[in-house]
Amino acid sequence: MENVYENTSVRVLCSKLVLYKNEHGLQWLIGSPFFPPLNVVSTIRCIHTDATSPDYHRESEELRTLLLKGFEVIGALIFANSDAEKNADEAIAAARRLRKLFCGEREKMDSQQVIGAVADLNGGDIKFFVSKSESSKSFECVNVLYEDDPEKYIWERGCLLRCELPLKLPIYYPVNKPSDLEKIFRRATEAVVAKFKDPKVAYMVEALRKNSAEVPQPVILRGVDLDFDTDLSNVKLLDERAQNSDADSLSCSHFCLESKKGPPVYSAEHADRIQVSVLLNRSVNSEKSTAPIAEYFPALEEARVLVVDYKLEVLCYAVKGLPLRHAVSKLIIPGLVDQFNLVGNTILPNLLAQHPQLHTYHFSPPGVLHPIIVVYELNYGETEMKQVEVRKSLHLRLGLPFDRPLLRIANALDFSTRDGIRSDPTRKGSTLLKDVHLGIPSSGVSGGSVSMVQGSYEYYHYLQEAFNDSGWGCAYRSLQTIISWFRLQHYTSVEVPSHREIQQTLVEIGDKDPSFIGSREWIGAIELSFVLDKLLGVSCKVINVRSGAELPEKCRELALHFDNQGTPIMIGGGVLAYTLLGIDYNEASGDCAFLILDPHYTGNDEHKKIRPDMV
Repeated sequence: MENVYENTSVRVLCSKLVLYKNEHGLQWLIGSPFFPPLNVVSTIRCIHTDATSPDYHRESEELRTLLLKGFEVIGALIFANSDAEKNADEAIAAARRLRKLFCGEREKMDSQQVIGAVADLNGGDIKFFVSKSESSKSFECVNVLYEDDPEKYIWERGCLLRCELPLKLPIYYPVNKPSDLEKIFRRATEAVVAKFKDPKVAYMVEALRKNSAEVPQPVILRGVDLDFDTDLSNVKLLDERAQNSDADSLSCSHFCLESKKGPPVYSAEHADRIQVSVLLNRSVNSEKSTAPIAEYFPALEEARVLVVDYKLEVLCYAVKGLPLRHAVSKLIIPGLVDQFNLVGNTILPNLLAQHPQLHTYHFSPPGVLHPIIVVYELNYGETEMKQVEVRKSLHLRLGLPFDRPLLRIANALDFSTRDGIRSDPTRKGSTLLKDVHLGIPSSGVSGGSVSMVQGSYEYYHYLQEAFNDSGWGCAYRSLQTIISWFRLQHYTSVEVPSHREIQQTLVEIGDKDPSFIGSREWIGAIELSFVLDKLLGVSCKVINVRSGAELPEKCRELALHFDNQGTPIMIGGGVLAYTLLGIDYNEASGDCAFLILDPHYTGNDEHKKIRPDMV
């Protein structure tokens, strides 16, 4: 075999290559055309297989949705226990086949270098092979370098571009020929795609962050050149320091000039962000003055109009030296087209029924160096199983843990804030105290082991928000504290319910009569479990004890709950309810102490009044 890569190395930025070392299957290696061709930014698992080979069409369509423009498939990783070169050849062939579908007409297969990696199932190192071109059929094992600071490598060089575009697409179809609707719909969508490339369409580029004195004026780009033959890796980058008023001479760095206080933070949440808006020039300049013309196109038969709503939200990655014109033509416009077609294909089967409520979200999960794009159907709500299965599939593909929420709506990046992270998911203007137990010393159980609530919660108690529930609302307040925990851990975006909303929920599920709404009746552990199941899809376990004296017998079970689940616990007896935040338990002696959050408190929300140790 010809040694064509004597001095070649693969640079690995991510750590996911090690995580799946003992698993079977295939992973796609993700890189960027803005980096040297042998830089692996992330890995994404292949989850669709047809018989013994990948379902390339499904994989391509899902990766086209998931990946930001500016990232693409550059290779594949295969797991094997023998014949590394043979498996490397299979990985390279799989990567090339996927690239043909993923990159489409922009792919020049013969000149593209592709990586084939082989992970030894017996615990050996991962070997990397590189194929220079499809026609040569030769590849060579190369060295691998691991980047010490991958976040800096990506985000010091690059920025994010965002384009949000709401559309209303009217579809006129004959009543007597509903079968023509699909053909009419496809023609209408093709017309919209053509509009993105119309010379009359202008693109306004501006800084997304507007709270800096250095924000430059927006730039209008007209007649954007859509030359797909020029690959992004071959685009000439501009000097980031050069500034020119001519739009054709500006790069993305023109809008990345914000002064940042303190040491730089390299992450997707703190990246420089650029906003691109689509502007349609409906007036046409003419050298001659002409009178307005109205054209009338009568329908030849009875027709109806169907309006399809779109809300596109495209996010792209670009190096700062990329010319703005190329950023729009090769990132934003292809991103709009892909997302528009994706939404259209999802809506098409149900055009005459209830349209799916589709919304685009961007996430930056831990361990993934670049954001990902997810389109959720909101028809299914927060707890619908179909939505859960979608998230499970995404966790599997991205190698994310299954025991914590990372891709719920509450975790999505929010570009209305400075740092891109969704604002604190509590009520606006809330003055409720959080985590009031922090710093409280144990009562001193000799040889005890402390198990505590994990994460944050809000302290709900009597008389808050000018609502008098003294004497009957303690379980309601304990429930509110528990739901606030789920919100602050991003398990849900559901608002903390009021007393009336809790009562309404119990009536809706048939547990209470309508007269219960607005009453001052108590609720207990069973009602709490019903509400948590209805609002959050959370199942509960109710433990019965005959008296408070029996509670220490449950300490082992309670400790395991705090260690494994970490949620607050409502405990009640008679007409009283409390919130349990932790225990100090000596398994050998049986001695224990309980950390109780009291919802019966009626004073002001001040730490020194709530915690005796702070007086």
